[in-house]
Amino acid sequence: MLRQIVSVGGLTLVSRVAGFVRDVLTAAYLGAGPVADAFFVALRLPNHFRALFAEGAFNTAFVPVFSEILVKEGRDPAKAFAEHLQSMMILVQSGLLIGFLAIMPWFMLVFAPGFAEDPEKFDLAVLFTRITFPYLPFISLVALMGAMLNSLGRFAAAAAAPILLNLTLIAALICLTPLLPTTGHALAWGVFAAGIVEFVYLAWDCHRAGVSLCLVRPRLTPRVRQFFKVLGPAALGSGLTQISLFADTLIASFLPTGAVSYLYYADRLNQLPLGVIGIAIGTVLLPELSKRLKGGDDAGAAESQNRALELSLLLTLPAAAAFAAAGGPIMAVLFQRGAFGAADAAAAAATLAAYAVGLPAFVLVRSLVPGFYARQDTVTPVRIAVAAVAVNVALKIALMGPLAQVGLALATAAGSWINVGLLALTLYRRGFLVVDHRLRRRLPRVLLATAGMAAAVWFGQSALVGLLNDGHAAARAAGLAVLVCGGLAIYGGLAVATGAVGGSDLKRLLRR
Repeated sequence: MLRQIVSVGGLTLVSRVAGFVRDVLTAAYLGAGPVADAFFVALRLPNHFRALFAEGAFNTAFVPVFSEILVKEGRDPAKAFAEHLQSMMILVQSGLLIGFLAIMPWFMLVFAPGFAEDPEKFDLAVLFTRITFPYLPFISLVALMGAMLNSLGRFAAAAAAPILLNLTLIAALICLTPLLPTTGHALAWGVFAAGIVEFVYLAWDCHRAGVSLCLVRPRLTPRVRQFFKVLGPAALGSGLTQISLFADTLIASFLPTGAVSYLYYADRLNQLPLGVIGIAIGTVLLPELSKRLKGGDDAGAAESQNRALELSLLLTLPAAAAFAAAGGPIMAVLFQRGAFGAADAAAAAATLAAYAVGLPAFVLVRSLVPGFYARQDTVTPVRIAVAAVAVNVALKIALMGPLAQVGLALATAAGSWINVGLLALTLYRRGFLVVDHRLRRRLPRVLLATAGMAAAVWFGQSALVGLLNDGHAAARAAGLAVLVCGGLAIYGGLAVATGAVGGSDLKRLLRR
């Protein structure tokens, strides 16, 4: 499992680096003005539906059922099940696409009502969303093929697909911007093209794996009915998560221009450890637990979950501390250029620090929910998510006035911690989460190493202030590189010295 996590995390890291290059170019071309706000809103809408129908609920319901068929009946019946679901997805997504293209102006009044006060921004948001929305059906099919490949133990292609999205958007920025009215138009068409590119790539890898999916007539077989029974609660759970993200967009549209963009740039950095660590662990852990539980290996399932929690905390706590301690230099060096000024960097840094409060919780959720989903229990996480989202939205409304977009990020963090606490408590009471001696012993040591690293990074900024504030981009980048590498070295040394990670564990991790 560790080897697969490192594989998925490594490819996700490449994707995040490509995404960083994309965001640097986007910040330089777009800044944080009305065109940028319109594009980021347009990008969020298909992403919300993708997370709801494709990656979230669908993946949660599909992997346990597909794994069960694979273990008990073999590859061909499992492939037939996937083909019937593919036909159903094409039917549903086509109807969704046609409907939303038709009602987009009216839906935008609900999705970003604050834009209605600025007709130019509103019209751009409608146009960009109409261009980007066809990305949804393509990426939904990509999610299906990726989930199937993950269940077969092939994780690389699905993890590498987002790299193609970032490369396509970079190409669109460079090549299409001179040909179209704004950079927002170029990026919107880049999103459209990226869906096609990712679909072709995953279809090719399915062909290599011998599981190319054919078009068949949709049929409600017993397995398909079983899938939809699990899908219903899973869709509701994903929907509750999307309500929180939807609330961010809706509330931020009433805040001053730039708030949506600050949330976007801060979240992009927050997504780096979340993607490299959290998504990688969740992606591998769900099929791992599903196969072990279907094979009767309860002890192996418990061991896998404990190691996932340990790895999550070992790698996420220092990332959160670094974002909180050094958010200012990070944002300034990475994004402060062109239309993105010093005030924009400071606002985005404050938002990043707020997101960092919840970063460990965001990752831990990915390690806990597979304990329910692998047992085909999608109802319990929904009940827990209701409480978390209620607190989240209430706090957003309360904090938007005094703290603007920073309040929205803090509310998101608080809701995520409530989610983690309730998930862990429920698994513990059911006997599905037994924290072993190794995890109990190492957690305090991880916290001690994290505190030492955070203090070193905080004081290191003063020593490097000359480089970090230098007028030359290369000098500022060098200062940030020294700060980051120094923090990594200090945390690694403290982790080994305190026993947060064993020397043999570190060697094995680096080798793999």
